[in-house]
Amino acid sequence: MRLCVYAASSAQVAPEFHASAFALGQAIAADGHSLVYGGGSQGLMGAVADGALSRQGEVIGILPRFMADLEWGHPGLTQLELVEDMRERKHKLLTGSDAVIALPGGCGTLEELFEALTLKRLGIYFNPIVLLNTRNFYAPLQGFMEQVIAEKFMNTEHAAMWSLVDDVAQVLPVIRATPRWREDARDYAVVR
Repeated sequence: MRLCVYAASSAQVAPEFHASAFALGQAIAADGHSLVYGGGSQGLMGAVADGALSRQGEVIGILPRFMADLEWGHPGLTQLELVEDMRERKHKLLTGSDAVIALPGGCGTLEELFEALTLKRLGIYFNPIVLLNTRNFYAPLQGFMEQVIAEKFMNTEHAAMWSLVDDVAQVLPVIRATPRWREDARDYAVVR
């Protein structure tokens, strides 16, 4: 599988976040999958790439040119693809991916995650989306999304668009167990 991982670039976060990202990269590579991510060398982005590379995994980075000019790119990747802007990066990350895994992160990670969720709701993206809930990071978001559904901004079916897992060991089994999103997703994209 080609697994798209959204991750933060901050190196200032708690060590548990880095350890979890590194372990995820190791698990992806050990299971024979390719990692595609934002191409950075710092923070959780660097940790997930380093984890996969430590197990001789294929790691594909998608990096905007301005970030390469700032030398933010990871130097040891299997492949580093330079793109013009953030919009093209998001498109290339998601295109051809067999699943999305969102590690904890800031506004960039959340923007990528919400775009994937939106495309899934609209019947454009059909694959699993998994949120890795390291240090209970995504629990408030889970509660918020439940409120969004309760307030009828989304349908109850939309709660199945993502899975929340607490441990790296759960990520790949959940991806394998998650069925492809329904082809009739557009029939219930609008709130009823």
